[in-house]
Amino acid sequence: MAMQSITINLPDQLYTHLYDRAKQTKRTVEAELVDVVMTVLPATNQLPDDLVQATAHLELLDNESLLRAARSTLARTISRETERLHLKQQRQGLTEIEAQQVSTLVRQYERLMLVRACAAALLKQRGYDVSKLLKHP
Repeated sequence: MAMQSITINLPDQLYTHLYDRAKQTKRTVEAELVDVVMTVLPATNQLPDDLVQATAHLELLDNESLLRAARSTLARTISRETERLHLKQQRQGLTEIEAQQVSTLVRQYERLMLVRACAAALLKQRGYDVSKLLKHP
């Protein structure tokens, strides 16, 4: 992601609040401010290129392959690491490196969920009863 630099003047009270949050999560004030702004601003309607590429091939798959994609799950190691980092974040905060790891793991999860949803939507378009996807294989 391209980055732009900006200088802003913050009221002392707001800066102190951001500083305290950053200290608690073991992040920089800059990282905390970027996180707050990204949380508040609405997401764009356009998917990032990596997510477009992750779903572009799905229309070419047969129903059985789409079914596997719709039922895919994260590897246990990724799920465990994500959970461990989320618990640590709640207890004592994360280092900058750990926060980046969480961001990467969440991105993997979001990618998987998008692929699953798109695969299910394609199956539904093809006449497949997607309610069966709610049942365990």
